[in-house]
Amino acid sequence: MTVDQLRSTPFAAGLRRLLAGTLQAGDRVLWQAQPDGIAHMMMWRWMWWIGVPWFSLAAAATLRGWLGEWAAFPLLFGVMLVAAPLVMLLHDLQTLFVITNRRALILRTAWGRPSAKGTAFADMDAALEVLDIGRGAGHLNFASGVSTRSPDTDYTGRYGFRCIRDPERVRDILERARGQRQIADRRAD
Repeated sequence: MTVDQLRSTPFAAGLRRLLAGTLQAGDRVLWQAQPDGIAHMMMWRWMWWIGVPWFSLAAAATLRGWLGEWAAFPLLFGVMLVAAPLVMLLHDLQTLFVITNRRALILRTAWGRPSAKGTAFADMDAALEVLDIGRGAGHLNFASGVSTRSPDTDYTGRYGFRCIRDPERVRDILERARGQRQIADRRAD
């Protein structure tokens, strides 16, 4: 995906507006991409392995009258297991990861609540971490000690881009941008 491309979805216009409003004077976009929603769904495919049989058994039990008034609970639980990876895909379609010449940005328009979180190069860890999740996708962690309540933080507080394609290439872009920023800052001093 080139700098000017953003997957054409119903959410793209909102992401473009949020990006335009978030960029500061002098910011130049070096890279941008959306999460790999299919790879993210495949990480959670176990929900389908459990949810489809669960829903099928609950539906059969309901049709035979075995569950009586309790039918709604197992049926809804099965629907929830099957729908959860699709909801995650919708969330990924409303997310944009951006690297500028000054910082890394994570932009979201998810569920009608736009949010933009930027991490300056100076606030990043010295070593960037890539975690492979398969299918050519992975996570790029660039900050530590972040609240685990963020959707872009793992359970240990490592923060970064989740489920991106070719994370090694993105790490190289981010490291190159950080190096150029350090050189520019030294010249300014």
